Amino acid sequence: MEGEFMSNEFSHLNTVMHGDCREKMGLIPDDYVAVSVWSPPYFVGKKYEEYINNFDEWKELISVAISKHYRIIKPGGYVVINIGDILCYEDSSIPKFQTNVITGKKQKVTKEDIEKAQEENPTFSRYELADLLNCSEQTIQRRLEGVNVRGGKYANETKVKQISGLIEEWAEDAGFFIKDSRHWIKDAAWANSKWVGSQFKAVDEIEHIFFLWKPGETVYDRNRLTKEEWTEWGDRQRWHMKSVRANDDHEAKFPIELPRRVIKMLTNRGDVVLDPFIGSGTTGCAAKELGRNWIGIEREKDYCDLTTQNVSSTKYSELTGSFQSRLDV
Repeated sequence: MEGEFMSNEFSHLNTVMHGDCREKMGLIPDDYVAVSVWSPPYFVGKKYEEYINNFDEWKELISVAISKHYRIIKPGGYVVINIGDILCYEDSSIPKFQTNVITGKKQKVTKEDIEKAQEENPTFSRYELADLLNCSEQTIQRRLEGVNVRGGKYANETKVKQISGLIEEWAEDAGFFIKDSRHWIKDAAWANSKWVGSQFKAVDEIEHIFFLWKPGETVYDRNRLTKEEWTEWGDRQRWHMKSVRANDDHEAKFPIELPRRVIKMLTNRGDVVLDPFIGSGTTGCAAKELGRNWIGIEREKDYCDLTTQNVSSTKYSELTGSFQSRLDV
């Protein structure tokens, strides 16, 4: 019955399964999950990503995770993925981004100054030229060889690795279609030196939310949201949500408002919500608060215990949308 939690249908309902989601999703019955909402590893060097050795392994993880969903998602249901582009993807094949930083330059010696000094002192080494011009030997090298690059001349250059094309490819290979995408407008990452530098790089403040649809009849019920919710975010592509203030128990958490919105918009009470990368349990908390059943999968045992703790402390609310989870703090 709608509004009541299921029982005796699946032994892992309303619990977190310990293991790799690519294996554990095989235990879930066919056409069982109304919506799966999750945020996978981003391949950006987080500690919990250490088991992923290279980009090919990362692609295999995400593509297989998507494909394993097709059997268990109800026809007309959704897989909703929150993911960001890789803004500093190392690529040794691209040329160095050479930057002539004009504003605030500490050393005023120019390439023209050095070339003039060389012409007047053809036998001088770089060190002698540095003494003559009252600068460092590295400055001489940078000006002459064009190696004034972020990270140093031996570091690989980086580029932005766009994720949308990969998600679309993997979704369609599995039988899904991207029916919608939203943008999570989050707190700007001003403090991270990887994002802020001298390359005209934008500050990191946006992530993607892709809605992958499984063909079938989709229930569209405007009554799931209030009129104000439809106006503020239900019909809006940009979702303004503050980032998690303290990643003290898990280093990559999304705000509970993200799964809360997805679950409330796409499901009814009593439906089953899945998160195959449940981490600290945010999706499970949102599902329980809104009267939905949930299934979590997590490969780290400590995070399984953390999910259980967090969901246990979350209260079911008759007034869906009220903030009942301790993760809201």
